[in-house]
Formats: sequence, C-alpha cells, structure tokens
Amino acid sequence: MDKDRLLKAIAQKGYDVVFGVKKTFATYDIANKGPGWIGFISSAVGVLALIFDPLSAKLPSAILVIAGIASLYLSFYRADEYEKAANAQLALYNKLKNLYLSVQSGMDLGTAKTEYDAIETAYYSVTVGKQVFLSGWYAHYKLFAESQYDWMDEQLHFTWRDKWPVTARLTAIVLIVAAVIGLALWGYNSRFCLPR
Repeated sequence: MDKDRLLKAIAQKGYDVVFGVKKTFATYDIANKGPGWIGFISSAVGVLALIFDPLSAKLPSAILVIAGIASLYLSFYRADEYEKAANAQLALYNKLKNLYLSVQSGMDLGTAKTEYDAIETAYYSVTVGKQVFLSGWYAHYKLFAESQYDWMDEQLHFTWRDKWPVTARLTAIVLIVAAVIGLALWGYNSRFCLPR
C-alpha cells in the first residue's frame, strides 16, 4: 500500500472510530443523564399542575407517563459499560491520529500498516452495537461541533452531507412540508371561514 492510500485508510478508520466514540459517549450521556432530567421535569410539571389546572389535564399526564416509560427504557442501558467502551475507543482514535501524523512524517509504511491492522482489530473488540435512540444525531453534533477533525478532513473532505445525518435531513424536510401544508390550510380556512 502506498503512502497516499494508507493515509486515506487511516483517516477513514479514524472517522469510523471517532464516530463510534461519539456515538458511545452519546449513549452514555443519554442513559446516564436522561432519567434524571425526565424525573426532574416530571416532578416540576407535577408541582406546577397543582397551581395551573391545564397541566393536570389528560394530555400532559399522558406525556408524563410516556416520559416515565422512556426513563424506564433508558435504565436498561448500563451507562458505565458505555463509558468504559468509549474511553477504550478514544485511545484507539488517538493512536490512529498519531499514526497518521507519523506516516505523514515518513514512517516506514510496512510498520505503519502493521500498526494500522492492530488498531483495527482492537477497535472491533471494543465496539458496542446496541446504542440508544437518537445517539447517532447526538454523535454527529458531538463530532462536528465539538471535536477537532481537520486531520481526517485532509483526506476525506467532509461536506454538509457528512455533517447532517440523513434521518435528520429527512425529518427536517417532513417538518417543513408539514408546516407549509398546515399554514396553507390555515390560510385557506381562515380566508373562507370569515364571518359575514
């Protein structure tokens, strides 16, 4: 493998690993902090329902029950295991970054390829397959808004499509279309339903 291909392979694997790191940390964050936030918000709404009657209606109560079920769902994730896995993946990411810089500086390609293969093998042994809902969106945010990824960008040339998950784009399109249709229907109804 020549130097350019090896650099690109390292950058691609770096992206895979750092996205795994961010997704695992996102699951850790959501599983660790989510139930607490849900409990706090539920308690706050419950207290406010004593003062404001609309909050004690069926819809807010149903939403709180759904939030409680979501909290129960999140409690099945063992947050500590995700933190441990993410830290192990982060160490591999740092090794990949150092390897990338070493190859750029003239490291022997055979040695670099051997090290790359070892890192790749180690990565597959520490990944976690089961991630919490929306952790991918959160991982994209954590990666592209909070991280330094320019060494990978040298090879991969990230665009806005890489930075916005496909499902987020589709959701945004659906929401925009729904808003436009809703506004059009509201405008249509208000124009023809005016009192005479």
